[in-house]
Amino acid sequence: MKKFMDSDFLLKNEVAKELYFNHGEKMPIFDYHCHLSPKEIAENKSYENLTQIWLYGDHYKWRAMRSNGVDEKYITGNASDYEKFLAFAETMEYAYGNPLFHWSHLELKRYFGIEEVLSRKTAESIWKKANELLQGEDFKPRRLIERSNVKALCTTDDPADTLEYHREIAEDKSFTVKVLPTFRPDRALFIEKNDYLLWLEKLQGISKEGIDSYKKLIEVLEKRVEFFTEMGCVVTDHSIEKPFYREDIENKIENIFSKKLNGELLSEEEIEIYKTKLFLDLGKIYHKYNLGMQIHMGAMRNNNGRMFQKLGGDIGFDSISDYNYGEALSKLLNGLDIEGKLPKTILYCLNPKDNELLGTMIGNFQGSEVPGKIQFGSGWWFNDQKDGMIRQMTALSQLGLLRRFVGMLTDSRSFLSYTRHEYFRRILCNLIGTWVEDGEVPYDMEILGNMVREISFENSKNYFNLDI
Repeated sequence: MKKFMDSDFLLKNEVAKELYFNHGEKMPIFDYHCHLSPKEIAENKSYENLTQIWLYGDHYKWRAMRSNGVDEKYITGNASDYEKFLAFAETMEYAYGNPLFHWSHLELKRYFGIEEVLSRKTAESIWKKANELLQGEDFKPRRLIERSNVKALCTTDDPADTLEYHREIAEDKSFTVKVLPTFRPDRALFIEKNDYLLWLEKLQGISKEGIDSYKKLIEVLEKRVEFFTEMGCVVTDHSIEKPFYREDIENKIENIFSKKLNGELLSEEEIEIYKTKLFLDLGKIYHKYNLGMQIHMGAMRNNNGRMFQKLGGDIGFDSISDYNYGEALSKLLNGLDIEGKLPKTILYCLNPKDNELLGTMIGNFQGSEVPGKIQFGSGWWFNDQKDGMIRQMTALSQLGLLRRFVGMLTDSRSFLSYTRHEYFRRILCNLIGTWVEDGEVPYDMEILGNMVREISFENSKNYFNLDI
Protein backbone atom coordinates (compact mmCIF):
# COMPACT_ATOMS: atom_id res chain seq x y z
CA MET A 1 0.00 0.00 0.00
CA LYS A 2 1.44 3.36 -1.07
CA LYS A 3 1.64 6.35 1.24
CA PHE A 4 -1.01 9.02 0.59
CA MET A 5 0.27 11.57 -1.93
CA ASP A 6 3.94 10.60 -1.68
CA SER A 7 6.64 11.97 -4.00
CA ASP A 8 5.47 9.62 -6.78
CA PHE A 9 1.85 10.78 -6.54
CA LEU A 10 0.03 10.02 -9.84
CA LEU A 11 3.28 8.72 -11.41
CA LYS A 12 2.68 5.03 -11.94
CA ASN A 13 5.71 3.95 -13.96
CA GLU A 14 9.42 4.72 -14.22
CA VAL A 15 9.18 6.69 -17.47
CA ALA A 16 6.53 8.94 -15.92
CA LYS A 17 8.80 9.60 -12.94
CA GLU A 18 11.76 10.36 -15.19
CA LEU A 19 9.68 12.76 -17.27
CA TYR A 20 8.25 14.59 -14.29
CA PHE A 21 11.28 14.91 -12.05
CA ASN A 22 13.79 15.62 -14.85
CA HIS A 23 11.63 17.74 -17.13
CA GLY A 24 8.20 18.80 -15.85
CA GLU A 25 8.68 19.62 -12.19
CA LYS A 26 10.96 22.65 -12.42
CA MET A 27 9.44 24.36 -15.45
CA PRO A 28 8.14 27.88 -14.87
CA ILE A 29 4.44 28.77 -15.16
CA PHE A 30 2.70 31.09 -17.57
CA ASP A 31 -0.86 31.27 -16.27
CA TYR A 32 -2.61 32.73 -19.29
CA HIS A 33 -6.13 32.53 -17.81
CA CYS A 34 -6.97 33.21 -14.19
CA HIS A 35 -9.29 35.31 -12.04
CA LEU A 36 -6.75 36.64 -9.56
CA SER A 37 -7.34 40.15 -8.29
CA PRO A 38 -4.83 42.69 -9.66
CA LYS A 39 -5.84 44.94 -6.76
CA GLU A 40 -4.71 42.33 -4.23
CA ILE A 41 -1.44 41.87 -6.11
CA ALA A 42 -0.82 45.62 -6.33
CA GLU A 43 -1.56 46.12 -2.64
CA ASN A 44 0.18 42.87 -1.68
CA LYS A 45 -2.70 41.99 0.60
CA SER A 46 -2.19 40.27 3.95
CA TYR A 47 -4.40 37.41 5.14
CA GLU A 48 -5.26 37.01 8.80
CA ASN A 49 -6.08 33.31 8.69
CA LEU A 50 -6.38 30.22 6.53
CA THR A 51 -10.07 30.74 5.76
CA GLN A 52 -9.43 34.14 4.22
CA ILE A 53 -6.79 32.88 1.78
CA TRP A 54 -8.27 29.42 1.24
CA LEU A 55 -12.07 29.50 1.42
CA TYR A 56 -13.11 33.04 0.54
CA GLY A 57 -14.42 33.09 -3.05
CA ASP A 58 -13.67 29.40 -3.73
CA HIS A 59 -16.91 28.01 -5.12
CA TYR A 60 -15.35 24.55 -5.58
CA LYS A 61 -15.06 24.27 -1.81
CA TRP A 62 -18.46 25.86 -1.29
CA ARG A 63 -20.17 23.30 -3.52
CA ALA A 64 -18.61 20.43 -1.59
CA MET A 65 -19.67 21.94 1.74
CA ARG A 66 -23.26 22.38 0.52
CA SER A 67 -23.29 18.76 -0.64
CA ASN A 68 -22.26 17.81 2.90
CA GLY A 69 -25.28 19.60 4.35
CA VAL A 70 -23.33 22.55 5.73
CA ASP A 71 -25.55 25.54 6.47
CA GLU A 72 -24.89 28.59 4.27
CA LYS A 73 -23.98 30.48 7.44
CA TYR A 74 -20.70 28.51 7.47
CA ILE A 75 -20.05 29.01 3.75
CA THR A 76 -20.85 32.57 2.67
CA GLY A 77 -22.63 33.68 5.84
CA ASN A 78 -21.66 35.41 9.07
CA ALA A 79 -20.08 32.50 10.96
CA SER A 80 -16.56 33.10 12.20
CA ASP A 81 -13.64 32.21 9.97
CA TYR A 82 -12.67 29.38 12.32
CA GLU A 83 -16.18 27.93 12.24
CA LYS A 84 -16.10 28.02 8.43
CA PHE A 85 -12.74 26.27 8.41
CA LEU A 86 -14.02 23.54 10.74
CA ALA A 87 -17.00 22.97 8.46
CA PHE A 88 -14.64 22.56 5.50
CA ALA A 89 -12.32 20.26 7.46
CA GLU A 90 -15.25 17.99 8.27
CA THR A 91 -16.32 18.03 4.62
CA MET A 92 -12.87 16.76 3.61
CA GLU A 93 -13.65 13.45 5.34
CA TYR A 94 -16.42 12.97 2.76
CA ALA A 95 -14.48 14.20 -0.28
CA TYR A 96 -12.45 11.10 -1.20
CA GLY A 97 -12.44 10.83 -5.00
CA ASN A 98 -13.17 14.53 -5.46
CA PRO A 99 -10.25 16.47 -7.00
CA LEU A 100 -10.75 19.03 -4.26
CA PHE A 101 -9.28 16.48 -1.83
CA HIS A 102 -6.04 16.33 -3.85
CA TRP A 103 -5.88 20.06 -4.57
CA SER A 104 -6.37 20.99 -0.92
CA HIS A 105 -3.66 18.66 0.33
CA LEU A 106 -1.23 19.73 -2.38
CA GLU A 107 -1.75 23.33 -1.25
CA LEU A 108 -1.17 22.44 2.40
CA LYS A 109 1.99 20.50 1.49
CA ARG A 110 3.60 22.87 -1.00
CA TYR A 111 2.89 26.22 0.63
CA PHE A 112 2.62 25.41 4.34
CA GLY A 113 4.72 22.26 4.59
CA ILE A 114 1.79 20.53 6.32
CA GLU A 115 1.74 16.77 5.76
CA GLU A 116 -1.24 15.98 8.00
CA VAL A 117 -4.48 14.91 6.33
CA LEU A 118 -7.19 17.50 6.97
CA SER A 119 -10.07 16.21 9.09
CA ARG A 120 -11.99 17.06 12.21
CA LYS A 121 -9.16 15.52 14.27
CA THR A 122 -6.39 17.59 12.67
CA ALA A 123 -8.31 20.81 12.00
CA GLU A 124 -7.19 22.74 15.07
CA SER A 125 -3.52 21.80 14.63
CA ILE A 126 -3.52 22.71 10.92
CA TRP A 127 -5.37 25.98 11.63
CA LYS A 128 -2.71 27.06 14.14
CA LYS A 129 0.27 26.05 12.00
CA ALA A 130 -1.06 27.72 8.88
CA ASN A 131 -2.08 30.91 10.66
CA GLU A 132 1.38 31.31 12.19
CA LEU A 133 2.95 31.06 8.74
CA LEU A 134 0.43 33.47 7.23
CA GLN A 135 1.87 36.30 9.31
CA GLY A 136 5.09 36.21 7.26
CA GLU A 137 5.91 37.91 3.96
CA ASP A 138 6.02 34.56 2.14
CA PHE A 139 2.23 34.38 2.23
CA LYS A 140 1.42 37.69 0.64
CA PRO A 141 0.25 37.49 -3.00
CA ARG A 142 3.50 38.57 -4.63
CA ARG A 143 5.66 36.07 -2.77
CA LEU A 144 3.13 33.29 -3.33
CA ILE A 145 3.27 33.99 -7.06
CA GLU A 146 7.07 34.05 -7.03
CA ARG A 147 7.30 30.90 -4.89
CA SER A 148 5.09 29.16 -7.44
CA ASN A 149 7.66 29.92 -10.18
CA VAL A 150 5.15 32.00 -12.14
CA LYS A 151 6.74 34.18 -14.81
CA ALA A 152 3.56 35.79 -16.12
CA LEU A 153 -0.18 35.65 -15.50
CA CYS A 154 -3.24 37.06 -17.23
CA THR A 155 -6.13 38.32 -15.14
CA THR A 156 -9.70 38.71 -16.45
CA ASP A 157 -10.81 42.29 -17.07
CA ASP A 158 -13.83 44.12 -18.44
CA PRO A 159 -13.38 46.56 -21.37
CA ALA A 160 -14.53 49.37 -19.05
CA ASP A 161 -11.84 48.61 -16.46
CA THR A 162 -9.29 51.36 -15.79
CA LEU A 163 -6.43 48.81 -15.41
CA GLU A 164 -5.03 51.11 -12.74
CA TYR A 165 -3.71 48.21 -10.68
CA HIS A 166 -1.98 46.67 -13.70
CA ARG A 167 -0.23 49.97 -14.25
CA GLU A 168 0.79 50.15 -10.60
CA ILE A 169 2.21 46.61 -10.70
CA ALA A 170 4.08 47.24 -13.96
CA GLU A 171 5.69 50.38 -12.56
CA ASP A 172 6.96 48.56 -9.46
CA LYS A 173 10.33 47.20 -10.60
CA SER A 174 10.77 45.20 -7.39
CA PHE A 175 8.18 42.69 -8.66
CA THR A 176 9.31 41.09 -11.91
CA VAL A 177 6.36 38.80 -12.66
CA LYS A 178 4.28 40.11 -15.57
CA VAL A 179 0.65 40.68 -14.53
CA LEU A 180 -1.22 41.24 -17.80
CA PRO A 181 -4.86 42.15 -18.42
CA THR A 182 -7.22 40.00 -20.47
CA PHE A 183 -9.88 41.71 -22.58
CA ARG A 184 -13.18 39.97 -21.66
CA PRO A 185 -16.17 41.66 -23.33
CA ASP A 186 -18.93 39.39 -22.01
CA ARG A 187 -20.98 42.34 -20.83
CA ALA A 188 -20.76 43.82 -24.31
CA LEU A 189 -21.92 40.56 -25.88
CA PHE A 190 -24.80 39.79 -23.52
CA ILE A 191 -27.19 42.43 -24.85
CA GLU A 192 -30.13 40.52 -23.35
CA LYS A 193 -28.93 41.04 -19.77
CA ASN A 194 -30.76 43.51 -17.55
CA ASP A 195 -27.57 45.42 -16.75
CA TYR A 196 -26.43 45.90 -20.36
CA LEU A 197 -27.36 49.59 -20.52
CA LEU A 198 -25.75 50.24 -17.13
CA TRP A 199 -22.55 48.67 -18.44
CA LEU A 200 -22.79 50.78 -21.58
CA GLU A 201 -22.94 53.91 -19.41
CA LYS A 202 -19.80 52.76 -17.64
CA LEU A 203 -18.04 52.20 -20.96
CA GLN A 204 -19.03 55.69 -22.10
CA GLY A 205 -17.67 57.10 -18.87
CA ILE A 206 -14.27 55.41 -19.13
CA SER A 207 -13.93 56.18 -22.85
CA LYS A 208 -15.33 59.72 -22.51
CA GLU A 209 -17.31 59.14 -25.70
CA GLY A 210 -21.03 58.89 -26.33
CA ILE A 211 -22.20 55.61 -27.83
CA ASP A 212 -25.36 56.23 -29.82
CA SER A 213 -24.90 53.62 -32.54
CA TYR A 214 -23.47 50.15 -33.08
CA LYS A 215 -20.76 51.65 -35.27
CA LYS A 216 -19.69 53.89 -32.40
CA LEU A 217 -19.71 50.94 -30.00
CA ILE A 218 -17.21 49.09 -32.20
CA GLU A 219 -15.02 52.18 -32.49
CA VAL A 220 -14.92 52.55 -28.71
CA LEU A 221 -14.27 48.84 -28.14
CA GLU A 222 -11.37 48.93 -30.59
CA LYS A 223 -9.87 51.86 -28.69
CA ARG A 224 -10.22 49.86 -25.49
CA VAL A 225 -8.49 46.88 -27.16
CA GLU A 226 -5.69 49.21 -28.19
CA PHE A 227 -5.41 50.48 -24.60
CA PHE A 228 -5.37 46.93 -23.21
CA THR A 229 -2.64 46.01 -25.71
CA GLU A 230 -0.56 48.99 -24.60
CA MET A 231 -0.93 47.65 -21.05
CA GLY A 232 0.52 44.28 -22.09
CA CYS A 233 -2.63 42.36 -23.02
CA VAL A 234 -1.92 39.29 -25.19
CA VAL A 235 -5.21 37.41 -24.95
CA THR A 236 -8.97 37.94 -24.90
CA ASP A 237 -11.76 35.78 -23.51
CA HIS A 238 -15.38 35.05 -24.41
CA SER A 239 -17.99 33.03 -22.56
CA ILE A 240 -20.55 31.52 -24.92
CA GLU A 241 -23.40 29.99 -22.97
CA LYS A 242 -25.88 29.32 -25.79
CA PRO A 243 -24.65 28.76 -29.37
CA PHE A 244 -25.47 31.52 -31.84
CA TYR A 245 -24.95 32.37 -35.50
CA ARG A 246 -27.10 34.34 -37.95
CA GLU A 247 -26.73 35.24 -41.61
CA ASP A 248 -27.71 38.55 -43.26
CA ILE A 249 -26.78 40.75 -40.32
CA GLU A 250 -25.20 43.88 -41.78
CA ASN A 251 -28.38 45.80 -42.57
CA LYS A 252 -30.12 44.95 -39.29
CA ILE A 253 -27.57 45.67 -36.62
CA GLU A 254 -28.09 49.41 -36.20
CA ASN A 255 -31.84 49.02 -35.77
CA ILE A 256 -31.33 46.30 -33.16
CA PHE A 257 -28.86 48.44 -31.21
CA SER A 258 -31.19 51.43 -31.40
CA LYS A 259 -34.06 49.35 -30.03
CA LYS A 260 -31.92 48.33 -27.06
CA LEU A 261 -30.93 51.94 -26.36
CA ASN A 262 -34.62 52.83 -26.33
CA GLY A 263 -35.39 50.13 -23.78
CA GLU A 264 -37.33 47.91 -26.18
CA LEU A 265 -37.34 44.13 -25.84
CA LEU A 266 -35.33 42.23 -28.43
CA SER A 267 -36.39 38.98 -30.05
CA GLU A 268 -34.23 35.88 -29.86
CA GLU A 269 -33.33 36.39 -33.52
CA GLU A 270 -32.28 39.99 -32.89
CA ILE A 271 -30.16 38.98 -29.92
CA GLU A 272 -28.37 36.36 -32.03
CA ILE A 273 -27.83 38.81 -34.89
CA TYR A 274 -26.22 41.27 -32.49
CA LYS A 275 -24.02 38.61 -30.91
CA THR A 276 -22.92 37.26 -34.29
CA LYS A 277 -22.03 40.71 -35.59
CA LEU A 278 -20.20 41.76 -32.42
CA PHE A 279 -18.26 38.49 -32.16
CA LEU A 280 -17.09 38.72 -35.78
CA ASP A 281 -16.15 42.39 -35.48
CA LEU A 282 -14.21 41.78 -32.28
CA GLY A 283 -12.43 38.79 -33.82
CA LYS A 284 -11.21 41.00 -36.66
CA ILE A 285 -9.95 43.55 -34.13
CA TYR A 286 -8.12 40.83 -32.19
CA HIS A 287 -6.47 39.66 -35.41
CA LYS A 288 -5.38 43.21 -36.17
CA TYR A 289 -3.68 43.54 -32.77
CA ASN A 290 -2.31 39.96 -32.76
CA LEU A 291 -4.28 38.96 -29.67
CA GLY A 292 -5.26 35.40 -28.86
CA MET A 293 -8.97 34.68 -28.48
CA GLN A 294 -10.27 32.24 -25.87
CA ILE A 295 -13.79 30.85 -26.22
CA HIS A 296 -15.29 29.08 -23.20
CA MET A 297 -18.43 27.10 -24.04
CA GLY A 298 -20.91 25.02 -22.13
CA ALA A 299 -21.59 26.63 -18.75
CA MET A 300 -25.15 26.71 -17.43
CA ARG A 301 -24.93 29.49 -14.86
CA ASN A 302 -26.92 30.52 -11.79
CA ASN A 303 -29.25 27.51 -11.80
CA ASN A 304 -30.56 28.13 -8.29
CA GLY A 305 -32.78 31.20 -8.60
CA ARG A 306 -33.39 31.45 -4.87
CA MET A 307 -29.69 31.54 -4.05
CA PHE A 308 -28.95 33.88 -6.98
CA GLN A 309 -31.46 36.35 -5.56
CA LYS A 310 -29.84 36.03 -2.15
CA LEU A 311 -26.14 35.95 -3.01
CA GLY A 312 -25.63 36.83 -6.70
CA GLY A 313 -23.55 34.99 -9.30
CA ASP A 314 -20.26 33.09 -9.23
CA ILE A 315 -21.00 31.40 -5.91
CA GLY A 316 -21.12 27.75 -6.94
CA PHE A 317 -24.53 27.16 -8.49
CA ASP A 318 -23.38 26.53 -12.06
CA SER A 319 -23.33 23.28 -14.01
CA ILE A 320 -22.55 21.73 -17.39
CA SER A 321 -24.95 22.48 -20.23
CA ASP A 322 -25.78 20.14 -23.09
CA TYR A 323 -26.15 22.48 -26.06
CA ASN A 324 -24.82 21.44 -29.47
CA TYR A 325 -22.22 24.04 -30.45
CA GLY A 326 -20.65 22.49 -33.52
CA GLU A 327 -22.43 24.16 -36.42
CA ALA A 328 -22.58 27.65 -34.88
CA LEU A 329 -18.93 27.51 -33.78
CA SER A 330 -17.80 26.38 -37.22
CA LYS A 331 -19.65 29.24 -38.91
CA LEU A 332 -18.26 31.83 -36.49
CA LEU A 333 -14.69 30.67 -37.05
CA ASN A 334 -15.23 30.38 -40.78
CA GLY A 335 -16.71 33.88 -40.89
CA LEU A 336 -13.37 35.20 -39.67
CA ASP A 337 -11.12 32.78 -41.52
CA ILE A 338 -12.72 33.40 -44.91
CA GLU A 339 -11.53 37.01 -44.68
CA GLY A 340 -8.10 35.94 -43.42
CA LYS A 341 -8.85 37.54 -40.05
CA LEU A 342 -9.20 34.60 -37.68
CA PRO A 343 -6.99 35.29 -34.65
CA LYS A 344 -5.12 32.68 -32.64
CA THR A 345 -7.92 30.87 -30.87
CA ILE A 346 -8.23 28.52 -27.89
CA LEU A 347 -11.48 26.55 -27.62
CA TYR A 348 -12.69 25.16 -24.28
CA CYS A 349 -15.69 22.92 -23.65
CA LEU A 350 -17.28 22.33 -20.27
CA ASN A 351 -19.21 19.29 -21.44
CA PRO A 352 -16.78 16.41 -22.15
CA LYS A 353 -19.14 15.14 -24.83
CA ASP A 354 -17.67 17.96 -26.93
CA ASN A 355 -14.03 16.84 -26.60
CA GLU A 356 -13.97 15.13 -29.98
CA LEU A 357 -15.96 17.99 -31.52
CA LEU A 358 -13.27 20.50 -30.54
CA GLY A 359 -10.48 18.02 -31.23
CA THR A 360 -11.62 17.92 -34.86
CA MET A 361 -12.77 21.55 -35.14
CA ILE A 362 -9.27 22.92 -34.49
CA GLY A 363 -7.93 21.05 -37.51
CA ASN A 364 -10.26 22.95 -39.83
CA PHE A 365 -8.74 26.38 -39.31
CA GLN A 366 -5.02 25.99 -38.58
CA GLY A 367 -2.56 28.40 -40.17
CA SER A 368 1.16 28.80 -40.76
CA GLU A 369 1.42 32.03 -38.76
CA VAL A 370 2.04 30.05 -35.57
CA PRO A 371 2.15 26.28 -34.99
CA GLY A 372 -1.05 25.14 -33.32
CA LYS A 373 -2.82 28.40 -34.16
CA ILE A 374 -6.19 26.93 -33.16
CA GLN A 375 -5.98 25.14 -29.81
CA PHE A 376 -8.17 22.73 -27.89
CA GLY A 377 -7.83 24.20 -24.39
CA SER A 378 -7.12 22.21 -21.26
CA GLY A 379 -9.79 20.50 -19.17
CA TRP A 380 -11.84 23.41 -17.88
CA TRP A 381 -13.74 23.97 -14.62
CA PHE A 382 -15.52 20.70 -13.85
CA ASN A 383 -13.01 18.93 -16.11
CA ASP A 384 -9.77 20.15 -14.51
CA GLN A 385 -9.42 16.87 -12.62
CA LYS A 386 -7.57 13.68 -13.45
CA ASP A 387 -10.14 11.96 -15.65
CA GLY A 388 -11.12 15.22 -17.35
CA MET A 389 -7.52 16.09 -18.17
CA ILE A 390 -6.81 12.61 -19.48
CA ARG A 391 -9.94 12.67 -21.67
CA GLN A 392 -9.04 16.09 -23.08
CA MET A 393 -5.41 15.18 -23.81
CA THR A 394 -6.37 11.79 -25.24
CA ALA A 395 -8.86 13.39 -27.64
CA LEU A 396 -6.30 16.03 -28.62
CA SER A 397 -3.52 13.49 -29.18
CA GLN A 398 -5.75 11.22 -31.28
CA LEU A 399 -7.27 14.01 -33.38
CA GLY A 400 -4.50 16.61 -33.41
CA LEU A 401 -0.97 17.15 -32.07
CA LEU A 402 -0.57 16.94 -28.30
CA ARG A 403 2.98 18.27 -28.44
CA ARG A 404 1.68 21.62 -29.77
CA PHE A 405 -0.70 21.94 -26.79
CA VAL A 406 -0.40 25.22 -24.82
CA GLY A 407 -1.07 23.37 -21.59
CA MET A 408 -2.56 24.16 -18.22
CA LEU A 409 -4.08 27.27 -16.65
CA THR A 410 -5.51 27.81 -13.18
CA ASP A 411 -8.82 29.59 -13.96
CA SER A 412 -8.81 30.37 -10.24
CA ARG A 413 -9.30 33.24 -7.81
CA SER A 414 -6.86 31.77 -5.29
CA PHE A 415 -3.15 32.49 -4.97
CA LEU A 416 -2.68 28.93 -3.70
CA SER A 417 -4.07 27.26 -6.85
CA TYR A 418 -0.76 27.01 -8.68
CA THR A 419 -0.37 23.47 -7.42
CA ARG A 420 -2.89 22.61 -10.14
CA HIS A 421 -0.01 22.98 -12.59
CA GLU A 422 1.89 20.31 -10.66
CA TYR A 423 -1.24 18.14 -10.69
CA PHE A 424 -1.56 18.60 -14.46
CA ARG A 425 2.13 17.91 -15.15
CA ARG A 426 2.09 14.71 -13.14
CA ILE A 427 -0.97 13.52 -15.08
CA LEU A 428 0.65 14.52 -18.39
CA CYS A 429 3.88 12.67 -17.58
CA ASN A 430 2.00 9.59 -16.47
CA LEU A 431 -0.07 9.57 -19.66
CA ILE A 432 3.04 9.75 -21.84
CA GLY A 433 4.92 7.30 -19.62
CA THR A 434 2.07 4.80 -19.95
CA TRP A 435 2.24 5.05 -23.73
CA VAL A 436 5.95 4.25 -23.53
CA GLU A 437 5.50 1.38 -21.09
CA ASP A 438 2.81 -0.10 -23.33
CA GLY A 439 5.01 0.16 -26.42
CA GLU A 440 2.75 2.70 -28.10
CA VAL A 441 5.46 5.38 -28.47
CA PRO A 442 9.26 5.00 -28.51
CA TYR A 443 11.43 5.60 -25.48
CA ASP A 444 13.29 8.62 -26.81
CA MET A 445 13.90 10.83 -23.81
CA GLU A 446 15.16 13.74 -25.91
CA ILE A 447 11.83 13.98 -27.74
CA LEU A 448 9.71 13.06 -24.73
CA GLY A 449 11.51 15.48 -22.41
CA ASN A 450 11.15 18.30 -24.91
CA MET A 451 7.47 17.45 -25.25
CA VAL A 452 6.86 17.77 -21.50
CA ARG A 453 8.79 21.03 -21.20
CA GLU A 454 6.99 22.51 -24.18
CA ILE A 455 3.50 21.62 -22.97
CA SER A 456 4.32 22.74 -19.43
CA PHE A 457 5.56 26.21 -20.36
CA GLU A 458 7.35 26.85 -23.63
CA ASN A 459 4.40 26.41 -25.99
CA SER A 460 2.25 28.99 -24.20
CA LYS A 461 5.16 31.44 -23.95
CA ASN A 462 5.83 31.14 -27.68
CA TYR A 463 2.14 31.07 -28.66
CA PHE A 464 1.59 34.46 -27.04
CA ASN A 465 5.04 35.72 -28.05
CA LEU A 466 6.01 36.69 -24.52
CA ASP A 467 9.56 37.52 -23.48
CA ILE A 468 9.64 35.74 -20.12
